[in-house]
Amino acid sequence: MNIKKQASCALSAQPDDAELELINQFSRKQLAAQEVYTFAVRLCDNEIDRDGERFECGTLEELAKLFVGKTGIFDHQWTAAGQTARLYRTEVVEEPGVLTAAGDGCRYVKGYAYVLRTAGNEELIAQLEGGILREVSVGCAVERAVCSVCGKQAGSCAHRKGEVYDGKLCYTSLQGAADAFEWSFVAVPAQPKAGVLKHKGYTEMKELAGQEGWAHEVEQLEKQAELGRRYLSALRNEVVRLNGLTGEGVDHEVMEAIAEKLGEKELLELRRVYADKAAKRFPLVTQLDHGMKQQEKPVDGAFLI
Repeated sequence: MNIKKQASCALSAQPDDAELELINQFSRKQLAAQEVYTFAVRLCDNEIDRDGERFECGTLEELAKLFVGKTGIFDHQWTAAGQTARLYRTEVVEEPGVLTAAGDGCRYVKGYAYVLRTAGNEELIAQLEGGILREVSVGCAVERAVCSVCGKQAGSCAHRKGEVYDGKLCYTSLQGAADAFEWSFVAVPAQPKAGVLKHKGYTEMKELAGQEGWAHEVEQLEKQAELGRRYLSALRNEVVRLNGLTGEGVDHEVMEAIAEKLGEKELLELRRVYADKAAKRFPLVTQLDHGMKQQEKPVDGAFLI
């Protein structure tokens, strides 16, 4: 799942020696303090956002590490010419006395960025100083989106975000930081602290199906998804079958349970290994000797002249 979460930019400063050492890890030449301008950004937090989703604290810790070294651009336009600043340090900060809607303490990822003090960046620095460029949006990916009530994949259960079940608020928990792509300067978001712009999930796509012009696209996506499910099912069945042929001793039902939890990459590797072992145990035997050198028949020397 790809995430874009909006937050704010603030806090300009002149780097000290320790900060300058971190900055110079990303430069090809040793930069002096007067050559760079530094500022801090609030990248993302663990508050429940307007889509009823939030990063868990563990995910924030993972994202903080992944964002070090990532460049700042404008409006998520992935071009080399658009690279403006770079994050050289991050940390997870707790906000004392502030609780999230989930009931725990509010925490956020704070990033420290630098830009070069060049003639071309004078306008950018002026806009940062003047508070014109304040909001940033981060692009990242997470491994799982989980329902806070039942722990199942978000959208696969009957729980609705924003509703309360037995005293427990339902929201989507974003877990396992997979990657951090970039962070961008953007226009003022609808919410000052956090706003999410994500790719459409299955539930949202089903809603689009009822809108003009989207029905065909949604139908094609569903067909592709069904083909993918059939492919994985056939791959799992093949791995289970080959496991039985190898005589490895893994119980059939246990192997089925294992295969059900594996992805395509792991299944393909298991299929390769089991196929090799099965081939050694049951080698192919050819019935035809086409192309093989025939043995010469013994010759009766009595008829030789």
